[in-house]
Amino acid sequence: MGFIGSGAIGKTLAHLALGAGHQVVLSNSRGPHTLVDTVRELGPRASAGTSEEAAAAGDIVLVTVPVSAFPHIPAASLAGKPVIDTCNYGPERDGHIPELDSKTLTSSELLLRHLPDALLVKAFNNIFYKHLHFLARPAGAPDRSSLPVAGNSAPAKATVSAFIDSIGYNVVDAGTLADSWRQATGTPVWGTPYGSYSNEKGEPAGEGAIRAALAAARP
Repeated sequence: MGFIGSGAIGKTLAHLALGAGHQVVLSNSRGPHTLVDTVRELGPRASAGTSEEAAAAGDIVLVTVPVSAFPHIPAASLAGKPVIDTCNYGPERDGHIPELDSKTLTSSELLLRHLPDALLVKAFNNIFYKHLHFLARPAGAPDRSSLPVAGNSAPAKATVSAFIDSIGYNVVDAGTLADSWRQATGTPVWGTPYGSYSNEKGEPAGEGAIRAALAAARP
């Protein structure tokens, strides 16, 4: 697993990935020297590199950066790879982007413009990082939660879904990247099914709850 961005979601997913037996290569915009403590904490199957190195190393690459940073992602190294987009658009942080403000594009479709040869899959953008950590369950657990996944490539969605299963979650197919607005910031599936932020351990949300929340989204 390569990680472009190592904030709260990135670190949480790195921890879960390592627990499931994956290796991880972390990167951020400040350079690998700033990740020394994180790598030491994560253990021997974690390492740090540049974003280009993380992109090249990963069989699956996770992008978890501000939308405004999309132009700086190393597109060539991601060609042909499943790439997980965890990003949410926030005008107060990213500045106003006309195509996103007008909803002409989803943020994932905008990312695909920068990574035209990547096999992009939207996932993990709708869950609080602490809930993501605490709600992971083994396969078959009756209180296992589900996450929505959107993408244009069926094989890439299958690969990403297998990864998600390995770290403790079921998957609900949320359609194409054009449909991924249904899991964007402020929609019914964004955060709410997993409980209040004040409850760090969260509340399990199964397939039915996630499907209902996606269906309740309005443009």
